[in-house]
Order: sequence, then structure tokens, then C-alpha cells
Amino acid sequence: MRVLVLGAGMMARAVAYDLARADDVGEIRVADIDRKRLRGLKQWLGSPKLATFRADVTDHRTIAQLMRPCDVAVSCVPYFLNLRLTKVAIATRTGFCDLGGNNDVVKKQLAMNARAKTAGITVVPDCGLAPGMVSILVADGFSRLDRTDEIHIRVGGLPGNPKPPLNYRLVFSAHGLLNEYSEKCLVLRNGRLRRVEPLADVEEIRFPRPFGRLEAFNTSGGSSTLPYTFRGKVKTLDYKTIRYPGHCDQFKLLFDLGLCGQKSLDVDGCQVVPRSLLVRLLEQKLGFGKDDVVLLRVELKGTRNQKREAVRYQLVDYADKGTGLTAMMRMTGFPAAIVGLMLGRGQAKGKGVLPGERVLPTGIFIAELKKRGIKLRVT
Repeated sequence: MRVLVLGAGMMARAVAYDLARADDVGEIRVADIDRKRLRGLKQWLGSPKLATFRADVTDHRTIAQLMRPCDVAVSCVPYFLNLRLTKVAIATRTGFCDLGGNNDVVKKQLAMNARAKTAGITVVPDCGLAPGMVSILVADGFSRLDRTDEIHIRVGGLPGNPKPPLNYRLVFSAHGLLNEYSEKCLVLRNGRLRRVEPLADVEEIRFPRPFGRLEAFNTSGGSSTLPYTFRGKVKTLDYKTIRYPGHCDQFKLLFDLGLCGQKSLDVDGCQVVPRSLLVRLLEQKLGFGKDDVVLLRVELKGTRNQKREAVRYQLVDYADKGTGLTAMMRMTGFPAAIVGLMLGRGQAKGKGVLPGERVLPTGIFIAELKKRGIKLRVT
């Protein structure tokens, strides 16, 4: 199998690391515009399977040339580039998946279903942690119950050693973080689709020691297509992000002050975009954490054999100091790599642009997680 990885950042590193350990992968092509990143990846991974290419992902001719000989491509670049890359994948008849994270982009990708089906390929958007892994766990839980009434998804990437001012460090792009915190959140309430406010509906949630009491609140993108897939099948479906207590109120204050605005302001004769300034400050003041932890809980409530039952998926994953992979890199990159491998192996259940919960066999996916030592507890 020949795989193209688009981007050479943090998540792409985890994808390449995982692919290099698959016996049926013969070549991993990694394309990025940054030579330094490519050199760093090559030196760190040290795999003869790896071939790096300096390329701009917006240069469709070059990307098409790199993609055409490949069985599958995995996009680890910002979400707003994925629509164009999906078009390239269809043109080159290459299986494709991405980390996603934006509902509007995914909707446009899904609109290309017929074109991808005609090309004979499978495209699966939103294949990281959340969106991504959680969607497949929801599909698995749904299959275990005779009737499902409620689906609750709670996920968070946290620093192992929280420090002021926000008890938080970046575990992925600051742009992506602000997108999750600012876009409307799609949920199911009383069986109907609703768009609710982000940074709202704060609830207490508890995890085993040393975490104890935490908070969870609405954020966008994590549930991806799940509200559409399960509309008419369940009464309640929601997604919330887990943080240390007080985080939501702190960020809401920044938003209420207008620091996430995207219209430029005149500040002493200089044009300043508040959101761009906030991104820069978050990167400078918080930095990217290497001691992070990922917490996940997916719970479905309903009935089985005429009895009330709940199915819960839970994991706590820490950074791997041996490989240098953070918990968020592992929990985002490994699922994307698994989906890429499943597409390359022909294990998807259909052709076209399709959500993961509809097209990926859940048993195979969960078995692949366990092969990687990911301690997913199912109760």
C-alpha cells in the first residue's frame, strides 16, 4: 500500500508513525511546504518507507501528481483545505480521509458523494478523535442496544500539570480551538436538530483520580454528522468538551470582550484583527503541551431485552515520552491512520463520500485501537 500524508505537523507525525508500523504499507509520502518540518520528521521517524516532498497543498497540480499513484491520502492540514483536496482525490481516484473539524466543510464534501461513487473511491471526512473516533464508538454502542434514547459524548485534551492563567495548554492549533469555541453546536433535543450556543450548558463531570471534578460545556464540530445520522432514531445527542473547572467562564469573558472578532480594528493607526491577536497570544502564553492527557467518555442509554441499559466507552490516554507523541497526537493521528489503512485494505462498507459511523466496521476499528495499546474500557 502507498499512502500520502498531507502536512508534516504534530498530527501528521502520529499518522506517519503509525503507518510505518503497518506491514502492508510499502511507502509513506509526506508533503508539506516547510522543509524544516520535513527534515525533522525524516530524522525522527527514521523509516525507509518514508519519502518527503516539499509541496504547497494549494498547488493542486503538484498534489494530484503525488496523490495519483497512492491507494489512499490522509489530510492533516487545516480543515478549510479539505474540500479542495477531496476534489483532487476524486479526480485521481484515491481513497481519502481527513481530520476535519468544521461542519460546513463536511457538508460540502458530502455533497460530492455521487462523484466519489462514480470514481469508485471512499472518502471519509472527520477521522481524528472528535470528530472521528467518537462517531465510530457511538455507532458501535447503538448496535448493542435494541433502542437508544440518549447519546452523550464528552472529550477533552488537558495538561497533565495545569497552571494559571487558564489551566490549559494548546494540544492542537489555536485556530482550531477558537473555531470549536465560537461556532454554533449541533445537537438533538427531543429528537429534533437544534443549534445551541458554544461555551454554554456547563456541567460537572468526574473522572478517576487524579482528575476528580471537571467541567464539560458545548463546543462545535465534535459530533460531526452524528446528529443527522441519528435524527429520528434517538431523542438526545450532545457533545461537550472537558476542561478543568473555571475554564469555560474564563474563555467566555475573552469572547464577550470581542477578542474572537474577525473584523479589523484601528488601534493607534494600525489595523488589528482581534482573533489573530488572540491566536498569537494563546500560542505565546500557553504554548503547546507535551505532558498532556486525553479524556474520553461516550455513553448511550436505552433498552436491551426490554430492560434499561447503558453502554459506556471510556479512556484516559497520556503522552508517550518514549516516542515523543503527545496524547492528543496519539488519539487524533492513530484513528486517522487506522481509517486510512481500512480504506486502503478495502474494508469500508461503501463507495462515495460517507460519514465514518455509516461506512466503517466498528469491530475492526476498535480491534485496531487495542493493537496500539489504547486502553478503551467498554462497560
